[in-house]
Amino acid sequence: MMLGSVLNPVNSSVLSVSLVPIGAAFGAPPAQTAWLVSALYLATSIGQPVVGRLIDLFGPRRLFLVGTALTGVAGVVGMLAPNLGVLIAARVLLGFGTCSGYPAAMYLIRSEARRTGEESPTGVLTALAVTTQTVAVIGPSLGGLLIGVGGWRATLAVNIPLALVGLYLGARRLPATPPAPRTEDRHPLAALDLPGMGLFAAALVCLLLFLMEPGAHWYLPVLTLLAAAAFARRELRTPQPFIDLRVLSGNLPLLATYARSLLAYIVSYAFLYGYTQWLEEGRGLSASQAGLVQLPLFATALVVSTLTGRRQAIRAKLLVGSAGQLAACALLLTLTDVSPVWMLLAVVLVLGVPQGLNGLALQNSVFHQADPERMGSSAGLLRTFGYLGAIVASAASGALFGQRADTGGLHHLSWLMLAVSALFLAVTVADRSLRGLGVTRDEPAPARTREDQT
Repeated sequence: MMLGSVLNPVNSSVLSVSLVPIGAAFGAPPAQTAWLVSALYLATSIGQPVVGRLIDLFGPRRLFLVGTALTGVAGVVGMLAPNLGVLIAARVLLGFGTCSGYPAAMYLIRSEARRTGEESPTGVLTALAVTTQTVAVIGPSLGGLLIGVGGWRATLAVNIPLALVGLYLGARRLPATPPAPRTEDRHPLAALDLPGMGLFAAALVCLLLFLMEPGAHWYLPVLTLLAAAAFARRELRTPQPFIDLRVLSGNLPLLATYARSLLAYIVSYAFLYGYTQWLEEGRGLSASQAGLVQLPLFATALVVSTLTGRRQAIRAKLLVGSAGQLAACALLLTLTDVSPVWMLLAVVLVLGVPQGLNGLALQNSVFHQADPERMGSSAGLLRTFGYLGAIVASAASGALFGQRADTGGLHHLSWLMLAVSALFLAVTVADRSLRGLGVTRDEPAPARTREDQT
């Protein structure tokens, strides 16, 4: 479960230090190399809830194995890419290939919790969150090491051994048949809402293309609204919807969690890509040095997640995490082209606190707020909103940096991050459903009752 879940974050974070070398190799400015980031998230934003729904219907094993194999193929294509276009195509393959790991893990955890009667398996959830969060943070250091050893192509080639290990473990360890019971009078394919999935994909593609180049294509927002309206109409009328909008609209706590995921990952990925590019171009560090500067972020996030993982206080984690984001963004505004190394390290140490808290709290929120029968697709939607945040962050970095990641562009990006962090704090403070969420009780948690959901 852990290996499958890290395939996407490791490809996200490793790329952060390879954007500049890739741009130099193909003569592409940051505005073009930003598509390497968005291509992955465009595919994954669509694929996560789709694959999650397939996992709900057919179980995790087959979907996990297919996705892991596709990840290995994408690693080969990316390693041999002759130009930027082929490299972007490899990132799209990676996006679809890495879709299955996290929904499969959440599905298995929920199924096992239901079998054992343990409503809050905090140990397993913490291990999963620590793995995905810290791998995302250690990625820049790993990327710098890989670039130092084998150039930027090594950051794509790393997917080949990871996929091979994933295929072996998946074939050996994942259950051959899904643990969830099936109805005898209906074939699972009857619940596969292909038109709904297609409309969902069309709406997301139009939206994400618009976010990448706002104002360049005026018709994209119109197409987004039309596809979204058709999707809503379809989902409200079909008996087996891809995303049950009636249930989702009545589950306001879950919608608030998705909104917080969007906001949290705008800040996280703006820092991951924007700060790393600035370290290389604005501060003049090498890719390996920039990766090493990010290493304390991994250490801090790991310690924070490990120490707080078994504590049930989801609301407290989100509040402290939002405060940490505000502090880190404020520190970014103090940096200059000649800032000493200790200041560069201080920024990542502060950001390590929300990095270790927010992802853990958001994951645990979905575990308790989502319909257990749709855990795979609900977990996929959590990642989708996170990837929307990543695309917004990538587009913002490309727009604010322009041709070069200088200090002025970093400060403009920092003001945007500061505003988003303040909104994240406001949404968290206003959400009363977070009080007591995740605490094991004899009765169902209040946040899961119909009264509190509405």
